[in-house]
Amino acid sequence: MCGICGIVNLKSSQSVNQSVLHKMTQAMKHRGPDEQGFYHCGPVGLGSRRLSIIDLAGGRQPIANEDESMWIVFNGEIYNYRELRVFLQKKGHAFRTQTDTEVILHLYEEFGLECVQHLNGIFAFAIWDIPRQELTLARDRMGIKPLYYTETTNGFIFGSELKVVMAHPEVKREIDLISLNEYLSFEYVPTPRTIIRHIHRLEPGYVLCYSTQGVQRQPYWNISLARSESRPPVDWRDYAIGLYETLKTSVKQELVSDVPVGVLLSGGLDSSSIAAFMAELYPGTVDSFSVGFEESSFDESRYARLVAQHVGTRHNELILTSQMVAEMVPTITNFLDEPFGDSSLIPTYFLSLFARGHVKVVLGGDGGDELFAGYPTLTAHRLIEYYERIVPWQVRASIAPKTLDLLPVSFNNISFDFKIRRFLAGRGVPLQVRHHRWLGSFLDEEKALLLQDWLKPVLRDTYSQAYHHARECDARLPLNQLLYNDMKMYLEGDILYKVDRASMAASLEVRVPFLNREVVHFATDLPLELKLRRLTTKYLLKKSMSQKLPREIINRPKKGFNMPVARWLTTELRDVVLEMLSEERINRQGFFNYTYVRELLDQHLSHRRDNRKVLWTLFIFQLWYDRYVAKGS
Repeated sequence: MCGICGIVNLKSSQSVNQSVLHKMTQAMKHRGPDEQGFYHCGPVGLGSRRLSIIDLAGGRQPIANEDESMWIVFNGEIYNYRELRVFLQKKGHAFRTQTDTEVILHLYEEFGLECVQHLNGIFAFAIWDIPRQELTLARDRMGIKPLYYTETTNGFIFGSELKVVMAHPEVKREIDLISLNEYLSFEYVPTPRTIIRHIHRLEPGYVLCYSTQGVQRQPYWNISLARSESRPPVDWRDYAIGLYETLKTSVKQELVSDVPVGVLLSGGLDSSSIAAFMAELYPGTVDSFSVGFEESSFDESRYARLVAQHVGTRHNELILTSQMVAEMVPTITNFLDEPFGDSSLIPTYFLSLFARGHVKVVLGGDGGDELFAGYPTLTAHRLIEYYERIVPWQVRASIAPKTLDLLPVSFNNISFDFKIRRFLAGRGVPLQVRHHRWLGSFLDEEKALLLQDWLKPVLRDTYSQAYHHARECDARLPLNQLLYNDMKMYLEGDILYKVDRASMAASLEVRVPFLNREVVHFATDLPLELKLRRLTTKYLLKKSMSQKLPREIINRPKKGFNMPVARWLTTELRDVVLEMLSEERINRQGFFNYTYVRELLDQHLSHRRDNRKVLWTLFIFQLWYDRYVAKGS
C-alpha cells in the first residue's frame, strides 16, 4: 500500500522540478511512512511513498522492467499476483523483486492496456512507457483506491490525493460551483468531478493514457446487473452454498501479506462474516478491533464483543469520548483534503488509528450493503409507495407536515423524529432523487435559501449524475438501478473514500473482501429477490451465514456507523462550529446566505430542530475551505 504521484511535461519538454515532485510526495507521507522513492528523467518524474507489506526488503518503488524502458508506481494490493508471476516467468520475464508491483509492470509488457483484465485486487497505478512516450493510469474496478489528475500548461499531473495534485504550483485552487452544489446535497462530490475546477478523479474501471496526443480515457469494465434479471425462478438454497464458498475464498485470497493482518469488527452482518471466515483461515489468533461510544444510543460495541467471543478473535475495543473528538475535529483537514460530510469518518479514523497500534493490515466489511441490498432506504422505497397509495392526498400535503412539527426533537441515534422527517422528504419526487434525498444532506428547497443568488444561474440539476447512472445501467428493475447507482456513487464517493482517507491517515491498509472481483461477479449475477425479499434486506447473505454467526447478529437491524454529532454540535464542538460559521467568514466567502445559516444554528442550539446533517456538512466545508483555499496550505 502506497501513495503515488507524477509530473509529465510533454507539452513543453521542460525538465521536472524535482523540489516540486518531492513536495508532492511529501504531502502523502502518511500513506507510506516506511520509505519514499523517485524516478526522474527530463520532462518526466514519478514519486512514491511506501507502506511496506509485501517483500519488505526489496519492494522499493518506482520499479523498472529488465531494460528500464518502463517504470511503475503502484498503490494497492494484487491478490492473484503469485499465479500471474508464474505465468509471466514461463513467458520469459525476469523478476528482481517478490512484489506484486513488478508483476503489474511485466503484465503490461505482455498485454498492454489489457493487463488490467487479469488483476484481482485493489489498485491505482501509473506506468511510464519510454519507447511509446506514454503515461498509463489505471484504477481498480470498484474504486477502492483513489487517483486524481489534471492537465496544465506544461503537461499532466497526477496523485493519490487531491492535496498532492494541489501541491503543484501550476494548479489553481478555484472552487467548482457545480461540485459545491453536489457536495451540499450528497455530502461528497461524485466522480469524476472534484471540488477544485479542472482536477478530476479517474473513474473506477477506467484506464487513462497521456501522450503528446493529449488525454484519452476508456473503461475496461463496468457493473452489469442484467444477468440477474434473466434467471429462471430459484430457491435461495441453490445459491447459499455458492455465496458462502465465494466469500470464504475471497477472504483467504486477501490474507496474503508479509505482516500480521487483523479485522475491523463492528458487530454488523458484513464485518462479522469477514471475521468468522478469517478466524477459520488465518494461521494464528486474529486480532479484531471495534470502537464504541459513551452515549448509549450510539454504542453497539456489545455486538462486536459477542461476535469476537463466538468466532474466537482476540478482541480490542476503543471507547470514543466527546473530548477525543473535540480535540481531533479542528485538525481533520490534515488528512481530509476534500469537503466530506459523512460524520462516520471520525470514528473510522479513530478505529484505524487504534488498529494501527497492533497491525499494518486489516480486513473490513465494506461493500456488502451495496452488493446485497443492505440499506434500509431500499425497504423505505417500498414503504413510501404504500404510503402514497393508501394515505389520502390531503393528509400527506397538510396534516402530516403539521403533525411532524409536533414531534419532540431527539438527538439520539437515528431517532424517531429524524427518521420520519427523512422519510417524508422522499415523497412526491422521482425514485433516483428520493434515494439521494434520504442518504444525503441539503434538499434543493433548502439550498434555494442557503446559496447566494449569483451562484444559481450556473448550477445544473443536482441529481443529473444519478440520472446518468440510471440510464447507463443495463438492468430494468428500479431497485436494481438503485443498487447500481449506489455502487457508482455512494459506495465509491462516500464509503470507500471515507475508509481510504481515515485508514491512510493512520498508515493502515484496509482490504475489502466483499469487493473482491469474484464476490462482485457472484453478487451482480444474483436475482434481486435473493437480496431484498419483501422487507428483508441481505436475504441470501443472512441465509448463507446463519450457521456461522449468532442469531442475534443475523437478525439485528442495520444502524450504520454513526456518531453523536447532534449533541456534540451543542456542547464540545459548539465554539469551533460558531467560529467557522460566523457572519464574517460566511460573508467573506460569498457562497452562502448568513441569515439562513444563523437560522439553522439557532434551531439546533435551542433543540427546536435536529439540523445535524446540514450543519455538519457546512461545518466541514468551512474547515476545508479555510485550510486549502483561504490559507492555501
